[in-house]
Amino acid sequence: MSKIDWANLSFSYIKTDYNVRSYFKDGQWSDLEETTSEELTMHMAATGVHYGQQSFEGLKAFKGKDGKVRIFRMEENAKRLQNSADGILMQPVPTELFNKAVVRAVELNLDYVPPYESGAALYIRPLLFGSGPKVGVSPADEYTFVVFVTPVGPYFKEGFKPTKQMISREFDRAAPQGTGHLKVGGNYAASMRAGKIAHEGGYSSVLYLDSKEKKYIDEAGPANFFAIKGNKYITPLSHSILPSITNMSLIQLAKDMGLEVERRKVELEELSEFDEVGACGTAAVISPIGQVDDVDNNKSYCFGDPNIAGEISTKLYNKLRGIQYGDEPDNHGWVTIL
Repeated sequence: MSKIDWANLSFSYIKTDYNVRSYFKDGQWSDLEETTSEELTMHMAATGVHYGQQSFEGLKAFKGKDGKVRIFRMEENAKRLQNSADGILMQPVPTELFNKAVVRAVELNLDYVPPYESGAALYIRPLLFGSGPKVGVSPADEYTFVVFVTPVGPYFKEGFKPTKQMISREFDRAAPQGTGHLKVGGNYAASMRAGKIAHEGGYSSVLYLDSKEKKYIDEAGPANFFAIKGNKYITPLSHSILPSITNMSLIQLAKDMGLEVERRKVELEELSEFDEVGACGTAAVISPIGQVDDVDNNKSYCFGDPNIAGEISTKLYNKLRGIQYGDEPDNHGWVTIL
């Protein structure tokens, strides 16, 4: 392993030593296979390539100051991958196999778990796709499940500092009855052009509105949206939003802190009423949003100090990170310690 500058990692791929795989064929999943290869071999007519039978997950492992490695809420990732598989007619990965693969992938690459207080973590990427050949549009008979890991830094280069986001009505992330609630690759492909335009304009990402009425807030780029208003934690309720495990965790922590939680439709115009706004997900945990620009209407919404995250967002961020690193008690049984 070459020397890694842990403090200056970006959110990108770095080769590690091993990944693990299992194959569904003839009605059953194979035993886990450990390999050093970074390559995948598949049939040229694989449904994952032609018809989008593909789903993935993202979770992290953290090294605490006690030297122990902790994996955060992998059972929830197993459930979400199963839900995505059901949604596009793939063979679901059993929870026991999923957990075994995640733990083994981390164990085989312990040297790549960033040290405590480095600001980095070991990102874990489970991947499921149809690897059996089909020419007609129908589910595959064979599937491949892979788990690889890579050390990563912050998803947004700003880290835990407020960013700017833009609203654009020109693009939709997902349709109301589509696959927005599933973690499938097509949703991310659909967001790339809007994301590119946002980045070129100096924004961290796009704040998407509902595709039907352009009236309600949906997602904050690759993450869930949340807002703080007084003693309330508010987050959108929509079938086209991916259920974020980070958001689920923040909701519980907000309740623990005595905040009232509202999961409901959130109108765009409510932005003017919020004290704090943020995006949350596995990659960023919380990315505070200091400003949202409605570029179509030449209107801006600003939240607090543009250089400092809000008080409640900071408390939630520190509490969740503390649990992940073992600095805070894991009262809800979210962490698996290796």
